[in-house]
Amino acid sequence: MLPLVGGKAANLGELIAAGLPVPDGFCLTTQAYRETTGTVRDGVLAELGNLQAVRQPGTPGQAAELAAVAGRVREAIRAIPVPPRIVAAVEQAYAALGKATPVAVRSSATAEDLPFASFAGQQDTYLNVVGIEAVLEAVRNCWASLWTDRAVAYRAALGIAPHEVALAVVIQRMVDAAAAGVMFTANPLTGRRREAVIDAAPGLGEAVVSGAVNPDHFVVDSQNGRILERKLGDKRVMVRPLPGGGTETQDLAGSAEASSLTDGQALELAALGLQAERHFGSPQDTEWAIDTGGALWLTQSRPITTLYPIPESRSAGTGSRVYLCFSLAQGLTRPLTPMGLASLRLVASSVAKAAGFAVPDPRGGPPPFAEAAQRIYFDLTTPVRSSVGRRILPRVFDVMEARSAMVLRQVFDDPRFSVTRRTPLGLVRHILPAAVRARVPESVLRGLFRPKAALRRLDRFTRQFAEDLELEAGAGPAERLDHAERLLGGRLFAIVPAILPLPALGFAMLWLAGKLLGGPGRGEDLQKVLRGLPHNATTEMDLDLWRLASAMKDDRESRAALETLEPSVLAAEFDAGRLPPVLHAGLARFLERYGHRAVAEIDVGLPRWSDDPTHILGVLANYLRLTDPAMAPEVQFSRANAEAEAEVERLVAEASSRGRARALLVGAALRRTRLFAGLRELPKYQLVLGLAEVRKQLAHVGAVLAADGKLESPDDIFFLDFEEARQALGGGSAKRESQLRRLHGLVLERRAAYASELGRRHIPRVLLSDGTEPEVLHAAGAAVADGALSGSPASAGSVTAPARVILDPVGAHLEPGEILVAPSTDPGWTPLFLTAGGLVMEMGGPNSHGAVVAREYGIPAVVGVPDATARLATGQRITVDGGAGTVVPE
Repeated sequence: MLPLVGGKAANLGELIAAGLPVPDGFCLTTQAYRETTGTVRDGVLAELGNLQAVRQPGTPGQAAELAAVAGRVREAIRAIPVPPRIVAAVEQAYAALGKATPVAVRSSATAEDLPFASFAGQQDTYLNVVGIEAVLEAVRNCWASLWTDRAVAYRAALGIAPHEVALAVVIQRMVDAAAAGVMFTANPLTGRRREAVIDAAPGLGEAVVSGAVNPDHFVVDSQNGRILERKLGDKRVMVRPLPGGGTETQDLAGSAEASSLTDGQALELAALGLQAERHFGSPQDTEWAIDTGGALWLTQSRPITTLYPIPESRSAGTGSRVYLCFSLAQGLTRPLTPMGLASLRLVASSVAKAAGFAVPDPRGGPPPFAEAAQRIYFDLTTPVRSSVGRRILPRVFDVMEARSAMVLRQVFDDPRFSVTRRTPLGLVRHILPAAVRARVPESVLRGLFRPKAALRRLDRFTRQFAEDLELEAGAGPAERLDHAERLLGGRLFAIVPAILPLPALGFAMLWLAGKLLGGPGRGEDLQKVLRGLPHNATTEMDLDLWRLASAMKDDRESRAALETLEPSVLAAEFDAGRLPPVLHAGLARFLERYGHRAVAEIDVGLPRWSDDPTHILGVLANYLRLTDPAMAPEVQFSRANAEAEAEVERLVAEASSRGRARALLVGAALRRTRLFAGLRELPKYQLVLGLAEVRKQLAHVGAVLAADGKLESPDDIFFLDFEEARQALGGGSAKRESQLRRLHGLVLERRAAYASELGRRHIPRVLLSDGTEPEVLHAAGAAVADGALSGSPASAGSVTAPARVILDPVGAHLEPGEILVAPSTDPGWTPLFLTAGGLVMEMGGPNSHGAVVAREYGIPAVVGVPDATARLATGQRITVDGGAGTVVPE
């Protein structure tokens, strides 16, 4: 009934249907809103829609233009008389509650309390409304609040069109509240499920949700019925109803020592929240009240929009699991397209099969493979509980992604993941046969004793690999799909064991040289040996691009084009063959060699540089701005190479003082390090070459499906998986129409989900199966630095930027990326969050509106920081750590 009654009313109806305690009342539907306000809305919807289409959320001027239009709508709605038949309906329903019954009149928008957006506090609520005239006035004000500046800006930020929303109004009997507040049925800061977080204060809950008080804070183990944390707030004020209607804010003296809730009431609330969660099937953000008789009431329930979904792998059995984000380990924060995920599932399956693991469904990925929020995770529970795994995993990630290594080491201290395997036999059983089949020992021996021959053999192998990727011309779409799956399902991974032994040998030789030179304390010296390494595919690519830029400097026409035209315009000119000849020829040569690369290149769904060279043209233009010859990449690389060779000679000379044999060994080891360590980039380089070929074949299939009318665009193929693409190629004419509808609907749904995930800012490196983020827990438990201001964690993440102290949001100026420092924030402040880099509040709890919206926008936030607006100054650089709850001034 969402389109008829809005999110709030629909969810309250669900709670009633589940037998949970909800104050009785009635709902005035969206039909009444549309009937009353139709003439006003029609005149401005097009104007608002045009503004949202022309300006991206947060761009200069957009907020002011949206606010001006919204203000006109509000005033017009407040001036409209409510039609008589709607008045009569409200009078009748209100009379059924009892004459002059105090009620809460609450907005219930169709875009509200949704799984992806809470719209917390974006529309208005009126408390303790008494009498039919006051009720009708509050209804009209609720309708107008659909067009508050904050609500319009919030919808614009989420891409919700103005004509898509309408407002119903809930009228409920007021609870005579002794205490009230909010409760999350999962911990929104740590992600831990089955851990209810309750903020409470005396009187009405408005004091808590608006951030007017520092509330009492409880964390409850709802599964086992235990209070885990109890922190009393100062509760300096209380919002209470007035006898004739309306509310007042009353000062409270000496209330900090008294708790708003007993432990028993906190446990009862947590149990009630768990019932709501089970009914809705997901963790809930609820509002509640306890009346003067001690009865518990739920006044709202909506999904928690900021929890990161928990991955689930096929290997997940009973007990706790550890998941590590492979996407982040690859430096990829953005989501992967559906075809990108499908491709990597096949690659992961080929790796598992090569190691001798059973993979019942290669398209589904190996048992440890998992996905969450369109990112890749791996279930590392088995290696984490192995003594060998604990030695190897952190060292691997020390190189790949150091913060992931740090978090993994924290997990080792968790008793739920104590070591259960103490021998390496299981690992050896899988790795050794796979290494022998891939001729790894032979590669290592060749690298040790015939290093130049090893390089020549590797060069022949990579050339043959590239030739074998291509498919003969004239292949049909089904053959192209088969070829793509064959590459992903076995051919691509073969390159890794063929290359990896040599760079691994290079780093092993560096370790050996360190031992021969005296062990610990030689790290800095040995790091110098790794500078200016030859055979590094990425360095070679960068230097080739620099040489291309150098050539452009000497061609006046090419230089002028790069200096005056935007990269996107240059890319379009390149496609049309209209670039200056020297630039066009040079770029074409570069793309012929490196066009398979891209940003986020492990996702076959994203364009390669050969598809869209905009990024490369932008880099070329930037290179032209580099005027200091000494800073040229080519010069710096040559200098680094020379310094590294000199360091090798110095270390060999040092070793000779301890014997000629030791010097010979050190020299041989370091020269093999120099020869092979640069190859560490080559496995991924070759894998990406294969992925580019897969993308090319899929693009051909997409073009065929689009030409046949089965897809609207060739690129839609990347929002299907292989099985769906194969089904789209088949299918008789009898099924054609239903198949088209299904495919188009599927692509639209996935494109929308992908676009939504692009806005996600916080990606956990490591997640436990109960939703816990160990990295956040560690930050919260870290010691507070000298001079730091301490508060309550509200939105995880860390940011360093200038502060902007604002005491009143009206007319406030906030530069993009600045950290907003405020006394408190009600929903009227939230449009400022669009461009804020972070948030610091003197008042409020982790569940106040400001905290909720900060989490949704993904900006780090700390609340309850005493005297923050006085202790921090505009322009002062500060670091806000929303996981630790600290603010550190520089």
